[in-house]
Amino acid sequence: MKQYKAVFIDWDDTIGDFIGAAKLALQEMYDKYHLSNYFASHEEFVSLYKPHNIELWDKYGKDLVTKAFLRVDRFLWPLLHGSKVSPQIQSYTTLHNSTPHYTTLAALAEQMSEDFLHLTTAHFSLLEGAEDLVRYLAKKYPLTVVTNGFVEVQYEKFDKSGLRDCFTHIVLSEEVGCQKPNPRIFEEALRMNGLQAEDVVMIGDSWNSDIQGAINAGIDQIWIRKNKEQGTKGQDTTEQTATYIVQSLSDVMEIL
Repeated sequence: MKQYKAVFIDWDDTIGDFIGAAKLALQEMYDKYHLSNYFASHEEFVSLYKPHNIELWDKYGKDLVTKAFLRVDRFLWPLLHGSKVSPQIQSYTTLHNSTPHYTTLAALAEQMSEDFLHLTTAHFSLLEGAEDLVRYLAKKYPLTVVTNGFVEVQYEKFDKSGLRDCFTHIVLSEEVGCQKPNPRIFEEALRMNGLQAEDVVMIGDSWNSDIQGAINAGIDQIWIRKNKEQGTKGQDTTEQTATYIVQSLSDVMEIL
């Protein structure tokens, strides 16, 4: 087994349960903001929100939209396209964004944006086995978090986790100025540790962000493939594979 000098690790959905926190936050917001006025169900709201949010994060990573735009539009767009909003209003407000209806929805989306950040932090919890893994790794290696996300949210989660002292460095996309899978964020983590790519291994759950990003930077990877059916476009088209593939956090300790 290869010996590494340091370990890089993702945060959201590798250590912290962001998916679970977001699910609770969206449910709470659906009730709080009476979103049944716009959507036939909570499921409809989520089905519009999720793909649009993913699209916006992709654009944000490519500097095509601003942070401020992403934060608000991920809620504004679904509000404008709910099944209880008439097609006439949808088309008119999209073309004329100074209309009273648009202005009202934009103000609501701004409120929802602020609330979402607060609620996802309030509902933050560690994934099962995350604390054991982090403390185990921190005793053996310099441990660096390499994560995407907004500064004002992520640092609050780090503190809330009770694990911040386990990390030698925290490399956050907003502070570096680029997101995973851009190799520059990994290069910054290497620079901070004074190491070369061959000296470290990256642990993460996302093929596109964590594993493909590490591959781009020439770093070995441990992919936490929680779903056996989980695949990626990157794998399918290039036949790439991770250095190691595991099913759970506890499996990582068998490698490191």
